[in-house]
Amino acid sequence: MKYRTDLAIENVEMYDEERGQTGDIDGVQMEKVEYDEAIKATRIKVLDARGEAILQKPAGNYITIEVDGLIDGEEELKARASKALAEELKQLIHFHYYLKVLVIGLGNDKVTPDSLGPYTVSKVRVTRHWFIIYESEGDEEQACVSGFIPGVMGSTGMETADLIKKAADLVNPEIVLVVDSLAARNIGRISTTIQINDTGISPGAGMGNHRTMLNEQTLGHRVISVGVPTVIDSSTLIIDALEGYIKNPVEVENYIEQNGQDMIVTSTDIDQVIKDFSDIIANGINITLHPGIYS
Repeated sequence: MKYRTDLAIENVEMYDEERGQTGDIDGVQMEKVEYDEAIKATRIKVLDARGEAILQKPAGNYITIEVDGLIDGEEELKARASKALAEELKQLIHFHYYLKVLVIGLGNDKVTPDSLGPYTVSKVRVTRHWFIIYESEGDEEQACVSGFIPGVMGSTGMETADLIKKAADLVNPEIVLVVDSLAARNIGRISTTIQINDTGISPGAGMGNHRTMLNEQTLGHRVISVGVPTVIDSSTLIIDALEGYIKNPVEVENYIEQNGQDMIVTSTDIDQVIKDFSDIIANGINITLHPGIYS
């Protein structure tokens, strides 16, 4: 069966399971980095059509940061995770005097697993108004940053991609930085994992509600996304939990779907997950975009 996940690293793991080995993958480059005993990163680069076909991801960069012991962990661990995130973001976003960035918080703040984007953007240092007031074209310490929380189509009646396109046309950023909730195959990743990519994102993908893709082709601006898995498919959870007891996982999956029991579920500590990861991501973004102010 094909497990549902937004994480490139889980696609690598599933491919390795399917072929029965680990190691080099055609059309894919991988590099592992350890920041300390609790924080590590995996950099995956899909190079060409071969890699796209194997990992089912567009060509580009996918960076996974994993943090052990985050939930109920010390604030110092969150600070280290923010710095690690900033180091990885700096691989894709190079600060300079004229840098303009539009930070988008996708999701619904009334649905906890889908509220990562709005909560994160509310904590990002927005500076564009100061650049307007002082008629400044750039700054040596901080970027010109705008923030936008477009909501969801169910509450606005408008396509999220259309709203973001209008906002991007207004501020004309070099980069659109999007934060959103994702889906994972492994429930353990909900409290440990951040993914960064530079290939775009589909709003609502983590909640199973795919909208118009946000990427350089649709927005006319370079798109970098930061996401955290906050949900998992119920069929995936059931089949994994009963591994060794189920003879035909596909039959179980079909039964769940046909009987209307296919759901998207989350962990019991999702409130803490959203708080911790919105803090980490916002701080990582602030360090990246405002290096003269945050460190």
